Amino acid sequence: MQAEGPQTPGILLLEPFYGGSHKQLLDLLQENVPGCCAFTLPAKKWHWRARTAALHFSQTVPACSSYRVLFSSSVLNLCELVALRPDLARLKKVLYFHENQLVYPVQKDQQRDFQYGYNQVLSCLVSDVVVFNSAFNMESFLSSISSFMKKIPDHRPRDLDLLIRPKCRVLYYPIQFPDVSRLLSKHKILPWPEGTSPTDDVTDDVMRPEDTSLTDDVTDDITRPEDTSLTDVVARWQEEQQALRCVCDPPDSTSDQRAEPEDQRRPLHIVWPHRWEHDKNPELFFSTLIRLKQNRLPFQLSVLGETFTDPPEIFLEARRELEPHILHWGFLPSRDDYLEALCGADVVVSTARHEFFGVAMLEAVHCGCYPLCPKALVYPEIFPAEYLYATPQQLYKRLQAFCRRPDAARRHIVKVDTTSFSWTALRHRFETLLEAGCP
Repeated sequence: MQAEGPQTPGILLLEPFYGGSHKQLLDLLQENVPGCCAFTLPAKKWHWRARTAALHFSQTVPACSSYRVLFSSSVLNLCELVALRPDLARLKKVLYFHENQLVYPVQKDQQRDFQYGYNQVLSCLVSDVVVFNSAFNMESFLSSISSFMKKIPDHRPRDLDLLIRPKCRVLYYPIQFPDVSRLLSKHKILPWPEGTSPTDDVTDDVMRPEDTSLTDDVTDDITRPEDTSLTDVVARWQEEQQALRCVCDPPDSTSDQRAEPEDQRRPLHIVWPHRWEHDKNPELFFSTLIRLKQNRLPFQLSVLGETFTDPPEIFLEARRELEPHILHWGFLPSRDDYLEALCGADVVVSTARHEFFGVAMLEAVHCGCYPLCPKALVYPEIFPAEYLYATPQQLYKRLQAFCRRPDAARRHIVKVDTTSFSWTALRHRFETLLEAGCP
């Protein structure tokens, strides 16, 4: 599909998977950067888009002498396209990585299709600029090229990362944060008076003797050392206690105001706004919530995010098990309804096995939610340590404490400057990136 563009376009935008964050970025560029002309394919059958989009665009993008820059996501096999269309090879070619296939999680390594990662490496080799949406995305890709190429039985290429790295840069994904002030609850707007803390009573709740065991029946699939010495156990215990104290430490005096009684009585509202797919690890999330339920801790639940074909079975099981706690279940197609659900929530949780940026988590923080994220992947790059957990047990402990004192989450002002990830802040860098004369 071709989007409307200028009479003499200078920037050719190509998106083989025009949906989700890929669509949002392309729309942002086309609406805000002069001279853009876009060609897209619907966000369906991702694997076939990765295999065949280059041939499709080679036949559908007309020759145009005014093009100076080609911008595409890494779903496109750019190497194939410029071979099929030599006229496009002369352009400044910018490749944007929303995700990379070298470390994209699969349930079994045997299921990983070598060709997708290989295509991305080839695309980097023919690009002039390779852009990643996070440092984690860039480093995980570059550091994996050598081991990835060892899958080739013989005559393996060498030092490809050294050829690609000089072209690489990090440019965070730009988010258009809406004004949600009208949707925010009063407790998310009013500060606490100086000298008071919403967490005065949380310490006792967190450190009750019956809750101090480091063992549980939740599989630790975030960090599990193969060999555990006594020193490791002590270090892990100390790390866990420090994580728990993040709930208990008094916030800055500018971020607190004594909770109203009815605010404390209202159950904690937990939101999970991610795709319903295995790489988001819904099993860990729901097993943690079921454990909260079994321990008779009060909470409410909103499970949002898009659903694709054949979502994991755990969603059906969890809905049945957690029915009394559910406020929202399923994708909210209305943007306003989605933002309203986020603004009404207290804590947003990620249990992802894979995340290269995390738009949903930052949007939830913008809407006033307290984030809990794995101490892995891209999250340490974006979130301070107090919002990270290293084990499922730590996640459970943090949620347990908030269930007992929900105002501790509600009155906390998150120490993440979301404006640094906004289109307003990043616009100039994208405009420079799409200038023909700039490297």
